Amino acid sequence: MKTFIKIFTILILIFSLGSCSEELVEQAQTGTLKGKVVKRGTNEPIQNAKIFTTPSTQTVFSDKDGLFEIKDLPIGNYSVKCELSGYVTNFQAVNIQNQGQLVTIVFEMNDDDSLNSPPTAPVLLSPIDNAVNQPLTVELKWNSTDPDTTDVLKYRLIVKNNLNTNIVEVNDLKEKHYTLDNLQFGISYFWQVGVSDEIHPEVLSAVFKFTTNTVPANRYHYVRKQSGNFVIMSSDNLGSNFQYTASMYNSWRPRKNNNAGLIAFLRTESGGTHIYTANPDGSNPFKVTQIPVSGFNNYEMDFAWSTNGSMFIYSSFDKLYKINKDGSGQELLYTTPDGSLISECDWSYDNSKIALKTNNFNGYNVKIYIIDMLGNVLKNIVNSGLGAAGGLNFSVDGQKLLYTRDVSGYQDSNYRQLDSRIFIYNLVTDAILDVSTESDKPVGTNDLDPRFSPNDAQIILMNTSNDNISQKNVVVIDLNNTNTDFTRTILFTNAEMPDYE
Repeated sequence: MKTFIKIFTILILIFSLGSCSEELVEQAQTGTLKGKVVKRGTNEPIQNAKIFTTPSTQTVFSDKDGLFEIKDLPIGNYSVKCELSGYVTNFQAVNIQNQGQLVTIVFEMNDDDSLNSPPTAPVLLSPIDNAVNQPLTVELKWNSTDPDTTDVLKYRLIVKNNLNTNIVEVNDLKEKHYTLDNLQFGISYFWQVGVSDEIHPEVLSAVFKFTTNTVPANRYHYVRKQSGNFVIMSSDNLGSNFQYTASMYNSWRPRKNNNAGLIAFLRTESGGTHIYTANPDGSNPFKVTQIPVSGFNNYEMDFAWSTNGSMFIYSSFDKLYKINKDGSGQELLYTTPDGSLISECDWSYDNSKIALKTNNFNGYNVKIYIIDMLGNVLKNIVNSGLGAAGGLNFSVDGQKLLYTRDVSGYQDSNYRQLDSRIFIYNLVTDAILDVSTESDKPVGTNDLDPRFSPNDAQIILMNTSNDNISQKNVVVIDLNNTNTDFTRTILFTNAEMPDYE
């Protein structure tokens, strides 16, 4: 009997242990859910999104890479929910069927536009609509706001004109203004601004119009140094000016011809110096020469128009050329007999004679003389001697010649001048007038690059300290019938190489 009781007890115990083992196996059947939360369209990871299931199991949050994981998810069907402020809540169905099963999902989240307001349409402030007589550099200003202060607004500027089909478009502007430069004279411009908060579609402003000034009949042109290059400025007698050539080019020695309706100048191209022409507003630059303008120092070189504006004379080393303004008909006019370099030339108003300045490779051993169109020497003005010289310009009647000479006779490798003065040589009487002395040139300065005014009543020039580093100014000297006590006035500061036509 005792043996039976023991056997029965053991069987009951084994049965109980078997039942417990079945329950443990059923509870251990789980799977794993992994996933990623990204922004729809860009796949940019979204951090801190809340992910939880129905029926409820665990709540987790996406990491900096948008990744999340729910472990030990019991077998069954679930609705998995992803939510984050600013995004539309997303649901996905998940079915865990087998022990240890791995299920992966991706939540692509859409911006919740219902929680964000679009920016207001930009209001264009200046120039006002239909503004006229605007300068060639205009600052455009506008305003726009966004009810959501955390939004970052970006602007798009669109500019068209009534001249051609060119469109200027500037994107990703963060400021509410933009400077539009390099405009053309007498052109109407149409501008519009779009704004985006990168959530809603772009909002566009109205279209405004402004018109620039017409081309001014400026008679003064001169040169300034800007960003390492010479640029040409155009000005009237009241000092209103505009930049005639772009800063990206090295342009100097402007020479206007009213008959041609063009301004000629020297410009560096591919290591060479050439004559260019352009319209009075700086448009349509045209390279005239093929043989470059060359000499001992390109910035000391000069050329001359014919009076009717049809051609130029210019030099290249020891040779003087004539060329039509369209670049055709190049002709050799003269070669120096001693191989000296021609640095400057001027053509008389009647085109019958030419003034030349020659020098050696250092700029010295200067000669200034007059030749006819056949190359015959008519008059010697300066015949060698120490010091620099230059600045040739005929009077309208061709009876006087302007030139400069450093009376100190100083010479060095930097071509420095200590006391350069302006002289008028009378070709009829051979009389020489020291204009600088009669106009009280400041001590320690140089008068350079003189030009007669169109009526010969004034001389325009550049005056600067002889230290070679001080500011250069364009000055005008008023002449008179007594040839004494001339007055001088500064016209333009930080200016050189003047032209007055």
